[in-house]
Amino acid sequence: MAQVKIYGLKDRLDPVKKELSEVIHSCVVDALSFPKDKRAHRFFGLEAGDFYYPAGRTERYTIVEISMFEGRSVEAKKHLVRLLFERAQSELGLSPSDLEVTITETPKHNWGFRGQPGDEIGLDYKVEV
Repeated sequence: MAQVKIYGLKDRLDPVKKELSEVIHSCVVDALSFPKDKRAHRFFGLEAGDFYYPAGRTERYTIVEISMFEGRSVEAKKHLVRLLFERAQSELGLSPSDLEVTITETPKHNWGFRGQPGDEIGLDYKVEV
């Protein structure tokens, strides 16, 4: 299971939502062997007064937060991060300095979906990659 939140300035994020979602999803599928039909992305477009970002970044500064079950290897997570930087730059022209990625892992039992705790649900994909 993975949930993705994307934050950025509304006027910069809105025009690229679809393309950015495609880039993120392709990276998650490739790096984590995630099913192609599983996508949970939420975009948070903020007004300039609600989004302060570090010096040296542009108005395209984007934060991608990925929350997922624990169990992926360090190598798989690093591969995901590298793919996100590479594809965001090559497919969207988003500079690596304007992208920040965080991955938060939690035990399956801390999730609940389809009416059950996450550790009691049979998944149709492997988490341990």
